[in-house]
Amino acid sequence: MPHEDGVRSNDGMGAAVRTVDLSNGTALPTMGQGTWCMGDDPATRSQEIEALREGIRRGMTLIDTAEMYGDGRSEDLVGEAISDCRDDVFLVSKVTPGVSRRGTIKACEQSLRRLGTDRLDLYLLHWPGASDFQQMIDAFQQLVADGKIRQFGVSNFTLNQLRRFREIAGGEDAHFQQLLYNLNQRGIEWELLPWLQDHRFAMMAYSPFDQGELFHHDELTEFARQRDLTVGQVALAWLLAKDQVIPIPKSSHPDRAIENAAAREVSLSPGDMDELDEMFPPPTTSGPLQIY
Repeated sequence: MPHEDGVRSNDGMGAAVRTVDLSNGTALPTMGQGTWCMGDDPATRSQEIEALREGIRRGMTLIDTAEMYGDGRSEDLVGEAISDCRDDVFLVSKVTPGVSRRGTIKACEQSLRRLGTDRLDLYLLHWPGASDFQQMIDAFQQLVADGKIRQFGVSNFTLNQLRRFREIAGGEDAHFQQLLYNLNQRGIEWELLPWLQDHRFAMMAYSPFDQGELFHHDELTEFARQRDLTVGQVALAWLLAKDQVIPIPKSSHPDRAIENAAAREVSLSPGDMDELDEMFPPPTTSGPLQIY
């Protein structure tokens, strides 16, 4: 795979886990776990917790959440899931835009309480919104200095917005961007993704199954069947073949977490990649940033 290999660790299931290495020395697993809409239904809480734990056992140790997911219910669920393995997890949460420097610090502290931890490995600005970038960066730097977060980054930023953010003193320390990216949603390939790759950003790809739309694609279903794979595994393997891209699929059931983890062992051939390009053509011009 084009991912730049870092130090290999064992995922507890006998497989070596490749890492994405950043210019600042951070090494991340090539695939993580998302949690959007998790924690909303008490009836499925124990199943969702076990799904996260199964994913962690299989090396998907990057866990992404946000304060706005279920008004904090997702963070609360994640906190319970990682309560006995916090040090094994690269924990990510996001702050809602439009708050002040003080409000950002308070929001982080509230997230930490829900997550039952004293620090985040990564804190992201969820989207630009009406945020004062200077105040956000000042807050992030204070949180780093206080040991409450280790690093910071952004989510759902256009290239121009990201450049403006990084022009502010301290903004150059951001090495992370989270974006909508999947076979169906490839707009970032025109300009934004190449820039991130050139600058060795970690790009976390959310909604890798396009909110389930890919599971209803007849050609993709047949493509997967012919290779004895699931549609989800093909979608993830395609993302894993992209340099510096870390898919963060959500798994609400342990069996799905196992299925997703197995995608790391799938190697799509150049011919496979060409066939997928025919099914899902790459962009031929610039367009507005795709976002959910």
